[in-house]
Amino acid sequence: MTDAPVTGAWRIGDPPGRRKFVTGPGALALEAGGVLPGFTLAYETWGTLNSDASNAVLVEHALTGDSHAAGPLVPGHPSAGWWDGLIGPGKALDTGEFFVVVPNVLGGCQGSTGPSSPDPDGTPWGSRFPVVTVRDQVAAEAVLADHLGITRWAAVVGGSMGGMRALEWAVTLPSRVASVLVLASTARASAEQIAWAAPQLHAIRSDSFFHGGDYYSAPEGPHRGLGVARRIAHVTYRSEPELARRFGREPQGAEDPLRGGRFAVESYLDHHAGKLVGRFDANSYVVLTESMNTHDIGRDRGGVAAALGRVTARAVIGGVDSDRLYPLHQSAEIASGIPGSPESSVVSSPYGHDSFLIETGQVAALVKALLG
Repeated sequence: MTDAPVTGAWRIGDPPGRRKFVTGPGALALEAGGVLPGFTLAYETWGTLNSDASNAVLVEHALTGDSHAAGPLVPGHPSAGWWDGLIGPGKALDTGEFFVVVPNVLGGCQGSTGPSSPDPDGTPWGSRFPVVTVRDQVAAEAVLADHLGITRWAAVVGGSMGGMRALEWAVTLPSRVASVLVLASTARASAEQIAWAAPQLHAIRSDSFFHGGDYYSAPEGPHRGLGVARRIAHVTYRSEPELARRFGREPQGAEDPLRGGRFAVESYLDHHAGKLVGRFDANSYVVLTESMNTHDIGRDRGGVAAALGRVTARAVIGGVDSDRLYPLHQSAEIASGIPGSPESSVVSSPYGHDSFLIETGQVAALVKALLG
């Protein structure tokens, strides 16, 4: 990965692709005590908002996702739509019926304000970017909703980190959410999830090219540390049986592991690391991972049970039976705490946590159950 860019972030001057932008009306006071003097969210939309703005659906992406949830790989977008099978005419999120909105999260790197963005003086924020939480990200998205004239979402849908924001929407702003789908997520980060994140953060910060987060003008960025972080994370995204079935102990092609060659599973992880460093920013990975670590809907609300009791939206809660990162009991905790006996469903799949991106048919059924 020696030819990797300093950052894979979208930068001002790059092709905008399908992105639109909204700028906050002023400073954003942050939960941890900092302040963003201003912010921009990049977002994409599909379909048409109806006259009373009652058909809007907010789709929340996961850690390394972005606003490009549907559509092909085009200039300005580093990858094809990550939920393309669900968004479009005749699909579960039918754009002939619904107005689908997908923002890039605050702290991200694909058009929304994050560490790679210029500060008010025009210098990348880098190490000076403040701590943002899931609640801060939702507060920024509420500005987007206001900008679009949406007072109440017909649905807020998200998986993994996106599920955290979807749930936070339903708890923080219950009157603005008619229904919510939380997939493969949790009400609060667990010790194990924080533990899995720790070596990823250390890998990035230990990269000699990280420079404490101020690497944007350097000749080389911390792509090695980011690649290691992705390798660690990707193992948690899949299941052991799937890795065993796909790769076993086979070598990669003609390579011989006894003589310095790789196993096939190592090549697989190398591939995903290389893909990420070309389209993501190491600082954003740190900022967003820490926002997931601090996620706790019960903070300053009397605990998780009290917070879930604030939800008034019709809810569908989905977990994945092979998910070792966000196990089923965390989805069950959410479902049991929301008033009104929300629907609780299990996605059955060998693919682990990533099933919320892969099992299009089963996820589509959950979306239809939510909106039906």
